Amino acid sequence: MLDHVFTDAIGALRQALESALLERQAFEERFQTDVLLGDLTWETSYSLPGEGDPPRIRCDLTLEWPTWSQSSYRSWYIEEEFVDPPQIEIEVVIRIQRLTEAPDPTTVLAALPLESPPIGTEHLRRGGPTLEAAYEEELSSVEHAIEVSYEGSYELAESTLADGSILDDHFSAMGGWISSTLVRLGDLQMTFVPPDGDPKN
Repeated sequence: MLDHVFTDAIGALRQALESALLERQAFEERFQTDVLLGDLTWETSYSLPGEGDPPRIRCDLTLEWPTWSQSSYRSWYIEEEFVDPPQIEIEVVIRIQRLTEAPDPTTVLAALPLESPPIGTEHLRRGGPTLEAAYEEELSSVEHAIEVSYEGSYELAESTLADGSILDDHFSAMGGWISSTLVRLGDLQMTFVPPDGDPKN
């Protein structure tokens, strides 16, 4: 297993999500590298159990390890001067999909907090909503979706670099927050298109 603080962060976040009994969308997980810039990115998706395929409501998570963070981490690792603490860029996208009607953004935003719980000393900040409408080729039917993203950075202190178990404490609140958010959105009065095509609430 690769011994790296970024993979430690991935493991800590995954443990927090699975401890909250969320269900991972296995085919949606990716670990990528930008061959031009060198950035590393990990992407995954989780939903509540029993949501169907695709789930009505899901959470897409992205952790990014920029090249400059790797340079800073390498400098610390080989005991050079620790100047700029490395950072992990975090994005959490809450998505409601398979809707039979265009959702009211005001209703959705009212169910979402402005910020995430603290991740160490940092918070993720909520952005504006994005609405989608996907039509079939014959334009005979349409499904709607809405996404709301939270973005922020997690700064790695020198103590965290030395002891990766600190990441478990810092990411532990993420699982419960995401799980309760998905439950809260599921309680909204919306009509969904199930896999068999018959609308249901």
